[in-house]
Amino acid sequence: MSSISNTRVFNNPAKIIEGWYWAMPSRRLKRGRTCAFTFFGRELVLYRSESGRVTALDAYCPHMGAHLAEGKVEGEALRCLFHYWKFDAQGKCAEIPCQSECSFVPPIQAWHVAEKYGLIWLWAGYEPTHTLPFVPELENDECETLLANRFTKACHPSVMMINAIDAQHFNSVHHLPVNLHLEPRIRNQHCIEFVNTTPVLRTSIFTRFLSRFYKRSLTYAICYFFASTGTVTIGPDFLHFHIMFALRPTKDGRSEGQTILITKKRKGIVGRLWSFILLLLTRLVGAYFAKGDTLIFKTIRFNLRTPIKADASIVQFIQHAEKQQTIDWGLPVEESSKTDAPRLKLLSKLGSQN
Repeated sequence: MSSISNTRVFNNPAKIIEGWYWAMPSRRLKRGRTCAFTFFGRELVLYRSESGRVTALDAYCPHMGAHLAEGKVEGEALRCLFHYWKFDAQGKCAEIPCQSECSFVPPIQAWHVAEKYGLIWLWAGYEPTHTLPFVPELENDECETLLANRFTKACHPSVMMINAIDAQHFNSVHHLPVNLHLEPRIRNQHCIEFVNTTPVLRTSIFTRFLSRFYKRSLTYAICYFFASTGTVTIGPDFLHFHIMFALRPTKDGRSEGQTILITKKRKGIVGRLWSFILLLLTRLVGAYFAKGDTLIFKTIRFNLRTPIKADASIVQFIQHAEKQQTIDWGLPVEESSKTDAPRLKLLSKLGSQN
C-alpha cells in the first residue's frame, strides 16, 4: 500500500519526470522568428533559424538580463536586442560588437528540441535517453496527423493519464461491450503499455454482430511515455483509430494538454483523402471517450486510499511512474569556476583602466 499512498513522483507537482514534453504547434514558430515559452516555471526562448532548425535556450541574456525573445535571428544564431550580443544554437556567446573578447561570457543553457506530429517537443533533461512518444502499431510507418483540441485541467498529468486504464470507469460509465482486462507490458523505464486481452461479450444481437470484427479480443491499447503522454489505439481488426494525448505539468500542479489524431500515411489522392476521413472519424472517437470525463478533472483531489482489484492497472502505472528519473528543473545552471576566472580577470582589467 505504501507504494501508492506515499508517492515520490506520481501526482507530485514539485517533480518533473525527465522526458519529452510538447511545447507548441510547429506552425506557431515561423522561420527567422522567436517565441517566449514558460515550462514548469522556467522561462525559455525558442527560435527557428533561417535554415528552419528550432533551438531552445534559457530566456535571459547573461549580460544584463534582457529577454532573448525580444532579439532577432541571424542565420543559426540569436542576437540580443539590448546590446547586440550574439549566441549560437549551443548557447555560447559568439560575438560582442564593441570588443573581440567574449570567452568570459558563461554559456546559456541550451535544451534539446525535436519536431513531430505538427508539434515542437522539448526534452526536460540534458541528454535524451528515449525517442519521442509514438503509437506502437505505427512505430515504423510514416504518419498523417491532425491537431485536435488543446486543454488545461486542474490536476496533474499523471492523474489524467490513468483515466484511459480505469477499467471500472469504462465498464460502468461508458458501458463497453467487454469486461476490460488490461495486461501491462513494460517496454523500458520510460514506457509502459496496457493491452486488453478479453473478447467482446456476446450478450445481445448487437454485440454478437460486433464480435465478428474482432478475432480474439476487443482492440484497446494504451502506451504511456514519461507518465505524461499517452497513445490510445482502438477499433475493429480492419480499422484502428489512434489518438495521442500529450500533456505537460505546470508548476502549480495543473495539466496543459494537446490532442493529436494519427493515422498511417497513404499514397495517392484517394489514399490522402481516406487518411483525412479517418482523422475526422478519429476526432469523433476521441470526443466520445472524453465526454463527461473532463468535468471530473476540474475538481478531483486524487488520493487512492481504497484500491480494489479493478484498480490493478492504475496501481501498476503508479509503480512504473515511481521508478522514473526526475530532473531538477529549477534555476539556470550556475557559472562554473572555469568561466568565472576570465570574467573576473576582464573586470579587473576594465576597472584598472578607469
